[in-house]
Amino acid sequence: MTVSKKETNISDAKKNSSGESPRRALHLGYMYWSNGTHPAGWRYPGAEHSRAFDVDHFVGLAQRAEAAKFDFFFFGDRLATGAEYGYTNTSVIARLEPFTTAAYLATLTKTIGIVVTANPTYYEPFNLARLTASLDHVTKGRASWNVVTGADPRAAQNYSRLEHGDANFRYDRAEEFIDLVRSLWDSWEDDAFIRNKETGEFVDGSKIHAVNHDGKTFQVKGPLNVARSPQGHPVILHAGSSERSRQFAAREADVAFAGVATLTQGRQYATEIRCRATESGRDPDEISILPGLTPLVGATLAEAREIYDELNSLTILDEDVRFGGREPSAWTRGAEGLHGSSEGVPLGYRNLGSLSQRLGLDVTEESIDAVVPLEIEGRLAPAGSQLVITATQRTGRTVGLNLTWRDVLYTYVVGGHVVVGGPTEIADYIESWHAAGAADGFIIQSAFLDEQFDAFIDLVVPELRRRGLFRSEYEGSTFREHLGLTRPQSRFTLDQGIEVSS
Repeated sequence: MTVSKKETNISDAKKNSSGESPRRALHLGYMYWSNGTHPAGWRYPGAEHSRAFDVDHFVGLAQRAEAAKFDFFFFGDRLATGAEYGYTNTSVIARLEPFTTAAYLATLTKTIGIVVTANPTYYEPFNLARLTASLDHVTKGRASWNVVTGADPRAAQNYSRLEHGDANFRYDRAEEFIDLVRSLWDSWEDDAFIRNKETGEFVDGSKIHAVNHDGKTFQVKGPLNVARSPQGHPVILHAGSSERSRQFAAREADVAFAGVATLTQGRQYATEIRCRATESGRDPDEISILPGLTPLVGATLAEAREIYDELNSLTILDEDVRFGGREPSAWTRGAEGLHGSSEGVPLGYRNLGSLSQRLGLDVTEESIDAVVPLEIEGRLAPAGSQLVITATQRTGRTVGLNLTWRDVLYTYVVGGHVVVGGPTEIADYIESWHAAGAADGFIIQSAFLDEQFDAFIDLVVPELRRRGLFRSEYEGSTFREHLGLTRPQSRFTLDQGIEVSS
């Protein structure tokens, strides 16, 4: 069924900042990282760092996000762990199971969407369909499933598997999986329950459908043993940047969690996803494209940069900051290193040798606190040039004047999509992406808690509202309504040629 996104679903964002033309709604989600996203965030003075299993903590954050009218509160997940995350992302070392956590949160919130992460590589479709449909009932139409295929091969060892499978295997499985889950969600028509006490008819059997799926990977008869949920289909969210991931998002997702960090990348990604959606027979406005973003907020730009510098000063670099304890030749053999993942670079790569690979220029003979010279311009690889530009933007320091190799190395180590500024600068950044069609909004993450979470809500959200960009009230009660999406009709009634109004 084709559904259409409303031109906007926020009463105070009908016009742009010049008051002239209608625009797409700006959406904001919040992704919960118990210790924040900066690798040293938990060390920042006053930061919360030991509340990953304190339900009162995440409930309080979700309630604040709901009061600020965020579209959703997002729980990630990971099916394998290790001590190495202590240097890159302490939030993922150990965490609560998402469905249990979301069900509890549902009882203490009323309107905000709740996103849970579940990996079809390690679930069965019937169980996952049952869990998500049940969560949609429990939340009264606020559930969302973040579909991930998993990048950590160690997960297989926790699920009695011999191997994790390559990306094609996992996406082949996920594509069959999600189509089967949608059929199970639809296996009860909305009016299947009669409950006629006089006649004794409890259900209309003609409106309960066996799925009878016999596919490459799964064989499921059905029907599901949960009635069709308030949203019909819980919202589907998907993240990823690979070829298969982009195709999956364009065909299946209501929200594409984009892993892009520059406006040019954002525009390219958004254009590609919307074109692919059209090729798949979808209305491209069905999909909300939401990059992840860590806004490092201060009352002023100068204060934000001071916070950023202090966070970086708490980041552990390799003891041998030139070569990471390796032979110098290890960094000149063409190995690519990690190049700054969204969760930061681990120990062993936090050195000038690894940085040199990213820059495309050997800087291992430089003092780490030396100023980056003007002479490097034109000598850097494209990725290296972008890294220096990003370091300049975050710190406010200039090549040839006061930007140091340490600043550039910290930018490489921290990685991710980070913007540093006061409320005006952060709002400018968000508005520029939105106006350019590079994003329908952002999935906000905090460098550390709770100060940065509060700063975004208290300082940036009011500025976005002042510009007419973000809602002051919810206009619906379900997550699909927050996104401006209609409720999908059951595929079984569509197959019978029955039109059902949403």
